[in-house]
Amino acid sequence: MKSSLKIAFALFLLAGAVAAEKPNVLFIMADDFRPELASYGAAAITPNLDRLARMSMQFDRAYCQQAVCNPSRSSMLTGKRPDSIGIWNNSTHFRERNPDVVTIPQWFKEHGYQTRCAGKIFHNWHTKEKGDRRSWSAPEFLHYANHGDDAPQVTGDLPPNLATANVRQYGNGPVCECRDVPDEAYYDGRVAAEAVKVMTEIKNEPFFLAVGFWKPHAPFNAPKKYWDLYDRAKLPQLNPARPEGAPEIAFHKSTELLGAGSGKVSLNEAQAAEWRHGYFAGISYLDAQLGKVLDALEAHGLASKTIVTFVGDHGYHIGEHSLWGKTSNFEYDAHVPFFISAPGIPGGQRTPALAELVDLFPTLVELCALPNPSALDGTSLIPALRDPNHPVDQAAFTQHPRPAYYDREPGGQPAAMGYSVRTDRVRYTEWRDWKTGEVIAQELYDEAKGTAELRNAIDDPALREAREDAAAKLRAQFPKRSQN
Repeated sequence: MKSSLKIAFALFLLAGAVAAEKPNVLFIMADDFRPELASYGAAAITPNLDRLARMSMQFDRAYCQQAVCNPSRSSMLTGKRPDSIGIWNNSTHFRERNPDVVTIPQWFKEHGYQTRCAGKIFHNWHTKEKGDRRSWSAPEFLHYANHGDDAPQVTGDLPPNLATANVRQYGNGPVCECRDVPDEAYYDGRVAAEAVKVMTEIKNEPFFLAVGFWKPHAPFNAPKKYWDLYDRAKLPQLNPARPEGAPEIAFHKSTELLGAGSGKVSLNEAQAAEWRHGYFAGISYLDAQLGKVLDALEAHGLASKTIVTFVGDHGYHIGEHSLWGKTSNFEYDAHVPFFISAPGIPGGQRTPALAELVDLFPTLVELCALPNPSALDGTSLIPALRDPNHPVDQAAFTQHPRPAYYDREPGGQPAAMGYSVRTDRVRYTEWRDWKTGEVIAQELYDEAKGTAELRNAIDDPALREAREDAAAKLRAQFPKRSQN
């Protein structure tokens, strides 16, 4: 109770400070980031994320609304669920269907903030519109590109690639790349440098600075020094087994990494180990760039008046469940990193409160004492910042269509949509026919036994009450109806 009172008092002081001076917002994003691999004591080496955690409230159970870039980012940045904005694929810009919707940076811009973007914040590929120019006070930097074009840029001869598991190309380069090059050779090093530069330019006015890192998304091409941090033989042994009793529709073809059709590859044990090694190297490469941005914040004396958030757009499979990449409703894909550091709020705290990416918009607005936008789907997480044991959301919702990339299929429509709810105890998923709304498959995982989700317990009588509770929450959020 004493701790809760202290935090409440700190937030009261913060509100008073906001009235006198607007806090800055440093909004940092990662791509394809598995949070449990980089938390304290985990396998990934992340001294700067640990440093941020010491400044922050860490939400241990935060979830995306769809585990693929464009729907997740569009949902988070508008504060509306994929069904609310009608975005479930990577090829449709959210403004095509919602021309007047307001984004987080746009709202801050309209309320006196200098809003700037370095790196990937909005989805950056496949769409007609590039980024979202109206959200920013100046043109975005390195915001619209292709992960497969992230080839190393160096002066002089290019050092050799020491990675060997290049069984296929990823875009215009190898899927694995280990070269002795500087950080700035790849996208994220240049994003960090630009973020530091922009912070210097805008440090004397209220700012919303968004920094979007491209890692640890494939290709696995971090500079060699980050590969060297790891002994591949000591990395976690990951279970490739599919969950017992799970319906086939729950899975996908892993085309993002393994390819499709006659070009699809199979990985042997050594190749899979190198890909996982590269994923960990990407996490540490991103972490080093995060450190440069945090260093700049402190060097300019801005840390005491800046709200810092760090989130990921979704999780990622690196061989678990026989899957590579994202686009599922499993915990590995739905779970995201979520940190909030704010002046006056004690750092180094963790909360088990369920949270969703759509909650970020109302939380930042409340922290900065801005007017509330209308019709947001999320909930402010301020109660959890006041008291880490205070539940905010009773459930977190994630969804995914099948086929996973239906817009690439003939007809351009989903055949089914999987709606998934994460409660305190279980994850329950309903797969529904897109045209009729009929439930065609169900899944239930007992999260009290860990998040590996290795058995579909949909018929387990011991979980009947938890299943019924989860199903009621899911159907309240997503009523069964025809999708025509």
